[in-house]
Amino acid sequence: MEDSIVLLESSIGRRDNDCEPAEPVDTVTDRLNALLQNSGPGYTLSLCPSQTYFITAPLVFAAANQEISTLGYPTGDERALLVVNGTIADDGTGHTTAVDGVCLACSAVTLRNVQIDGARRGAPPANGGANIEMGGENSDHVVEFNNDIGPCGSDAFQEWADGISMSCLNSIVRNNMIQGATDGGIVLFGSPGTQVYNNTIWVLNHTLLGGINMVDYDPFSGDYAGTAVTNNTILGGFATSTEEPNETDGNNFAGAVIKMGIAIGPRTWFGEKFGDNVSYSGVVNNNQFGGAFTYAIAVTSALNFTIENNVLIGNTSFIGARGPNCSDSDSPPSPAPFIVDPNTTNGLTLQSEFQTIGDGDDLTCVLPPNGGDFWPFGLNPSNSTGNPTSGSGTSPGKKAGISIGVILGVLAIAIAIWFIRKRAVGRAESKTRYVSKSSDYYMQRYGPSS
Repeated sequence: MEDSIVLLESSIGRRDNDCEPAEPVDTVTDRLNALLQNSGPGYTLSLCPSQTYFITAPLVFAAANQEISTLGYPTGDERALLVVNGTIADDGTGHTTAVDGVCLACSAVTLRNVQIDGARRGAPPANGGANIEMGGENSDHVVEFNNDIGPCGSDAFQEWADGISMSCLNSIVRNNMIQGATDGGIVLFGSPGTQVYNNTIWVLNHTLLGGINMVDYDPFSGDYAGTAVTNNTILGGFATSTEEPNETDGNNFAGAVIKMGIAIGPRTWFGEKFGDNVSYSGVVNNNQFGGAFTYAIAVTSALNFTIENNVLIGNTSFIGARGPNCSDSDSPPSPAPFIVDPNTTNGLTLQSEFQTIGDGDDLTCVLPPNGGDFWPFGLNPSNSTGNPTSGSGTSPGKKAGISIGVILGVLAIAIAIWFIRKRAVGRAESKTRYVSKSSDYYMQRYGPSS
């Protein structure tokens, strides 16, 4: 009888101080979507604090000015957690998206103060969309205020997933924490007039192709006029090996890097596939980069962009080399913080640190080293103690794995104590052998920026 009362209240509109519970689990996806479909413009779907929602299909905005948020707008672990939990078929199709805001009537919808876990634990790799899909023929979306998003998909070849995909006019993406995306952390499909700021993007155990992507020609014919990417923090992989005195670099056992912190222009991503298409008229200012990348900002096939005052923070490494998926015509440039291809760009306003390259096509084909002490030691939001694999921090994925992480952490300490002396003796010799065997590897090292 109690469940019937809840459903009746949902059908006639919920009171402002109500939230829709995560239980019963087998009806939660249908209940939440029914509220969005039936409640009309301006409706706020309030999720309950500290509850986990195992959804089996996307939550789909259905009208203008709707909002999905946690009741009371908490900013910590009390935020509701949406877990992407639908089935994945043998052919790789299935559930990958948590929130969908692409309907024609869905202008000015808002997602705020929630956590999203798109790791799909135990599911096979899938082809699908971002954890959050916003766009289409609508505008004025807001994805903001302490959303935690990720992990997102797999870094297996062509099994990637975005954190946030935005393809609508005059929208805002701000104050989000995006961890473990594998395709793009934030992907802007033109989105003229959209502001992207104060977001933090980082990787732990997967490689991310691009932190923020401004590479897609459709649906706005490459128009990024009024689109500004500012004051974001993008953190590549950090060393997960034991830090030893006076050393700044170590190994990352997952080989995690971000290939491009910010990618600008179709050719960075697609090579010659789309001919002379360009991205134009965007602004990329005052962003900061730390950890391991191949390139912090890469610019090709772009017109009239302004790119200034972007900086490196803490320890950074720029590592990578030509991979097996590079075409015969691809000649990836040496890893570096800021690169631009003058042959395919024009009218740019660039900070002085940019270096010119001869070929900026298809830069996602590079691969990080297969081991070796090339990753800087450093911190990210999941890694408050200096070891990203220790299970510390408050990311959504932590809730599902903290017990395993503690056990593995204890075992890792015991093993490290046994091996540390032997490892210290052989470390320098091993590193020298690795570099000499991989003479074709491009590797540049940059220390703390001033």
